[in-house]
Amino acid sequence: MNIARGGYRVFSANSSAACTELAQKITERLGVELGKSVVYQESNSETRVDVKESVRGQDIFIIQTIPRDVNTAVMELLVMAYALKTSCAKNIIGVIPYFPYSKQCKMRKRGSIVCKLLASMLAKAGLTHIITMDLHQKEIQGFFNFPVDNLRASPFLIQYIQEEIPNYRNAVIVAKSPSAAKRAQSYAERLRLGLAVIHGEAHHSESDMADGRHSPPLSRAITGHTGLELPLMMAKEKPPISVVGDVGGRIAIIVDDIIDDVEDFVAAAEILKERGAYKIYVMATHGLLSAEAPRLIEESAIDEVVVTNTVPHEVQKLQCPKIKTVDVSMILAEAIRRIHNGESMAYLFRNIAMDD
Repeated sequence: MNIARGGYRVFSANSSAACTELAQKITERLGVELGKSVVYQESNSETRVDVKESVRGQDIFIIQTIPRDVNTAVMELLVMAYALKTSCAKNIIGVIPYFPYSKQCKMRKRGSIVCKLLASMLAKAGLTHIITMDLHQKEIQGFFNFPVDNLRASPFLIQYIQEEIPNYRNAVIVAKSPSAAKRAQSYAERLRLGLAVIHGEAHHSESDMADGRHSPPLSRAITGHTGLELPLMMAKEKPPISVVGDVGGRIAIIVDDIIDDVEDFVAAAEILKERGAYKIYVMATHGLLSAEAPRLIEESAIDEVVVTNTVPHEVQKLQCPKIKTVDVSMILAEAIRRIHNGESMAYLFRNIAMDD
């Protein structure tokens, strides 16, 4: 029988074996066995979870990494959390290194804030606490009515820069768009390096998208009261693409929180090469690397892409040797230990700035 120390259990909610690697590393660091459970899909694609041991009165930690099939992973997490809740678990803590739907945290046209919906669903399913890493927007924590610990991967990525990038003192930290400048500035200040920002028409940040306030659409004939004349909002026009900062003869290190569709990163690498950068690295916390990302990276001017193991990407690494992985299981294991023992989490956030 799997008896963990101090009355807590650690489970994996993934049905895919490739997604349980991070859970195995975390339990090895904690010195406990992974909880006995079975997560699988029925023939009609329904998710079924069977917990194979008692969890009554225990602190339960559910580790859920998010593969390409995001919706299945979300259902696995919800069903397992509810199964543990109905099995009388004392506390149910979700360890979700990459929080799905985090890019859908703002209103877009007549859409919805899906991230808020997911937060409500997790609370309803029985979760009482969440451990995550580098939320796309820190304000997402306000969507939850229970504690959220938003850990940072920047110490691990900065350590990689210092130990694995030769002559990193000749590097410059690059933000691929003005919206990423604060994160890049934080890296630059910690490493005592210069900062460059790419700005121009080739990059469209999320804040530039329509937010749905054009109602009715401008193209539709307006009927009704014609005496109301509102000021006309001029359309945005971005300047030609440019690099603010000197990258000539330097190593360029592009930093961001997520690397998914890589077209923007590839375009940024080409611009940096034109401006004289002789080596280009891309560093991000979450390596989703969807669609044709491995092929595009392999064919691009990017020399290396460094991501953490918050998201499984072993298949992508086989397709592209430029992709490297940094292990963050250490900080996730320590967060689990501290939460269970009722210890302060401040140590895990030491020297962490708001912009990290």
